[in-house]
Amino acid sequence: MLFDSLAGKIVDTYKLCSEQLSSQHHYDYGMRAVKSVLTAAGNLKMKYPYEHEAMLILKAINDVNLPKFLAQDIPLFEGIISDLFPDIKLLRPDLDILYYSFKRCL
Repeated sequence: MLFDSLAGKIVDTYKLCSEQLSSQHHYDYGMRAVKSVLTAAGNLKMKYPYEHEAMLILKAINDVNLPKFLAQDIPLFEGIISDLFPDIKLLRPDLDILYYSFKRCL
C-alpha cells in the first residue's frame, strides 16, 4: 500500500528498496536511513525555505541513497522513486561555487 503523505513515501521507498534491490551489507533501510533523510531534508528546507516539501524530500532521498547503490540497482531505485513521486522534478544542485572556482582557475 502506497501512502500519500511524505512520511509514508519515505517508509515506502525503503520498503520497496529492501524488496527489489540487491542485498548488500552497506545498504541500510532502517531507522538510521530514515533519520539521515530527515536530517538532509531539514538542511535543504533551511537552504530552500520556499521550495515544495515533496521536492526537498525527493532530493534528500536521492542525496542520501544514490552514492551507496551499485550501478545495477540505480535504475531500480529510480523506478521506485518515479512511482512514489510522480510529477515531482528533482531540485537542481546549487553549483555556483563550483562554477566560480573553475573560472578562477582558468
